[in-house]
Amino acid sequence: MSLNDPQWGNRGNDNGGGKRPNQGPPDLEELWRDLNRRLSGMFEKKGGGGNNGNGGGRPPVEISPRFIGGGISLLVGAVLLVWLASGFYIVDASQRGLVLQFGRYKESTESGLRWRLPYPIQSHELVNISGVRTLEVGYRGSEKNKVLKEALMLTDDENIINIQFAVQYILKDPVDYVFSNRMPDEAVMQSAETAIREIVGKNKMDFVLYEGREQIAVKASALMQDILDRYKTGILISKVTMQNAQPPEQVQAAFDDAVKAGQDRERQKNEGQAYANDVIPKARGTAARLLQEADGYKQRLIATAEGDASRFKQINTEYAKAPEVTRSRMYLETMQQVYSSTSKVMVDAKGQGNLLYLPLDKLLQASGALISSPASVGSSAEMPAQVRSGPVVSNDVPPQVAEKADVRSRDALRSRDREVR
Repeated sequence: MSLNDPQWGNRGNDNGGGKRPNQGPPDLEELWRDLNRRLSGMFEKKGGGGNNGNGGGRPPVEISPRFIGGGISLLVGAVLLVWLASGFYIVDASQRGLVLQFGRYKESTESGLRWRLPYPIQSHELVNISGVRTLEVGYRGSEKNKVLKEALMLTDDENIINIQFAVQYILKDPVDYVFSNRMPDEAVMQSAETAIREIVGKNKMDFVLYEGREQIAVKASALMQDILDRYKTGILISKVTMQNAQPPEQVQAAFDDAVKAGQDRERQKNEGQAYANDVIPKARGTAARLLQEADGYKQRLIATAEGDASRFKQINTEYAKAPEVTRSRMYLETMQQVYSSTSKVMVDAKGQGNLLYLPLDKLLQASGALISSPASVGSSAEMPAQVRSGPVVSNDVPPQVAEKADVRSRDALRSRDREVR
């Protein structure tokens, strides 16, 4: 029968609701209406056959076995369709699907729309493999909510400290994470506590609290990963962060005092070292300078002595050749050296023999600029008669008196030389 046949799915127009022809499938809407009429008739029978006001009752409707069989087939088909559709599931990009067949692992599925055999033949589990999981050891939520059972640990020098740290991990193998261990997160907690206790127990208290915190975190991460790999948990430790490390609250004040004392000791040691670094180089420089000055003084004295010895030898040679001339020259040179650094006195020979003292020192200071100047020292004619070098003699003194004074001076010098010899 063609689909364009007007009798497809409809009853024939037999003016009385006669039976439909046998060609084509039954009309679903008509079947549904017929089913409703029959069900309502059955309920009316159970209610005692209600009247319609005229005393007449509705005739009973008969249900044919063929109709019942068609309805059951449709119902079974719908249920089967729904059951097969329950096998579809969606896997996100951050997830991995694990398909189980009768409770045993069968395969892993990637992201996207997937289908498996419906339950109870197969089932699936979705596991997040990209999310970072965080585990807190020694505290919960904040550092104030301490869990002393997990946080208190014993160091190598038999001191108790309170350590709080966090462990971050991801999944590297979802199959091992789901099927190899019953409680993998609890295994991470136990391995973290075991690793930290082992590392802390092998180190001193100061190392754990201060300079060794980063090293302890790195060692703990490696040790935890080794333990989890032996247990086949499928977990990868990404980071271990030390949140807090301090002594117990009961000894916190005493520990702070000890820490301050240690810091003061280090500060004083640093200050002493800085002072030593400042003083020792200066002392070494001063010692080197003194040694160099002493060596220079030594060389100067040796050179002066050698020069004096050579000069004496030369004078001795000249004295052997001309004793009188050499003696006079030495006398004049000596007197020049002596009178150049002494005060001068003017003697008035014409008067009563009184000595007249002149303040030649102050006169020399007044004319110091002229004396210190090389130009003024070179010419004695430009200087006043009172400040010239050598014995100062007034122009009024007779030559005989000056000569006698000169002879007297030479005799005194000779007698002094004899005493020295």
